[in-house]
Amino acid sequence: QLLKEIEENANKDYLVNTIFIGGGTPSSIGENQIEAILCKLKECFDISNDCECSIEVNPGTVDEQKLKKYHEAGVNRLSIGLQSCNDNELKVLGRIHTYQDFEETYLLARKTGFDNINVDLMSSIPKQNTESFMQSLERVAGLEPEHVSVYSLIVEEGTPFYDMDLELPDEEEERQIYHQTALLLKEYGYEQYEISNYARANKQCKHNIRYWQCEEYLGFGVAAASYLNGKRWKNTASIELYLDSQIKENGDTNIFEEVEYLSEQDQYAEFMIMGLRMNAGISEADFVKRFGVDLKEIYGDVIHKHVANKLLLYEDGTVRLTDLGRDVSNYVMADFMFTD
Repeated sequence: QLLKEIEENANKDYLVNTIFIGGGTPSSIGENQIEAILCKLKECFDISNDCECSIEVNPGTVDEQKLKKYHEAGVNRLSIGLQSCNDNELKVLGRIHTYQDFEETYLLARKTGFDNINVDLMSSIPKQNTESFMQSLERVAGLEPEHVSVYSLIVEEGTPFYDMDLELPDEEEERQIYHQTALLLKEYGYEQYEISNYARANKQCKHNIRYWQCEEYLGFGVAAASYLNGKRWKNTASIELYLDSQIKENGDTNIFEEVEYLSEQDQYAEFMIMGLRMNAGISEADFVKRFGVDLKEIYGDVIHKHVANKLLLYEDGTVRLTDLGRDVSNYVMADFMFTD
């Protein structure tokens, strides 16, 4: 059904610069299925010669043969979901792998030729403190992956953690972890280029940058999201409904769960909120090029307010968060949203 969905959306005039196979755990299915997906994409779209092609991998779900097949099929970037080097913390998170599983997967990836690897880590895990997180971070940095992503655990309603009495780091310790992360990774040769992401030179994730720059994207599969021509939609999260889906005579499908048409104001706000996540910030020229209006005309008062409070820098035609602004980024970004 996934191959059918890709085929039904074929467009050889659409140049694809990045492919991201995520999940779920795509590495849990057979390597031949991943190869079939990539072959279908190449058949249906114009794939650029330097396309960044990533796949998410959970430790212990791949072997040498599977990784070789990925590489041969065109995958040139791995994102490994480690989360922690501490096996007790992994158990708390409900992960089925150990640190040793991760290390074996990482070394196999290097052996099979992968020279662009991201490692995901999670901070603010129950019972974790700054010292234990920094031990994990230093251990990962010592392996020299090209990219490191560090996300803070968010306890959301409907998740197993929500109704549990958890011993979580307080807000002050969270900020301490955040700042020490940037300092340690800088020592190891990584530059922070986005709130949660760090990379060696020229190894930033192109796919995520396109997302933060509000570029268009197409998603295929269960619960996949797409954004095209100011329209955002999401496929159903029901596997049964997805497998039973049919294309109607008018080209619509019954697999769409959410459809949203973004107003101009919505697009302004998203461009600012997503763009401020990146250390480079937002260029006035890019705003004008995208929307045909001056940035100060739309957001002059908001920018002035946060510059005065030392939460934003506005210089050389670029707006970006200060270090202090990054600490309260949600507060700053909320001011760029329009309210009725």
